Amino acid sequence: MAHAEAVKDVRPATREEMSQARLPLAYRDSCAHLLIPLNRCRYEEYYLPWKCENERHSYEKCQYEEFKLRVAKMDELRAAKGGARSN
Repeated sequence: MAHAEAVKDVRPATREEMSQARLPLAYRDSCAHLLIPLNRCRYEEYYLPWKCENERHSYEKCQYEEFKLRVAKMDELRAAKGGARSN
């Protein structure tokens, strides 16, 4: 199963969960369900860089996959406009 499909199978974090976890608004995206346990792990492990590696990798991979989807969407929009940029 591709990661993009796996992300869709996971239940996204609710607004209440994100508020309880005190996530900044900028981080409340489709990967927030992975950031909440990562931040909890970081807090419990005193932010040691060699701890919480699995959680960090999962979160960063989700962010990368989301970025690739945004780039693909932008490429589609540019192709529809004949390659013209919006700025």
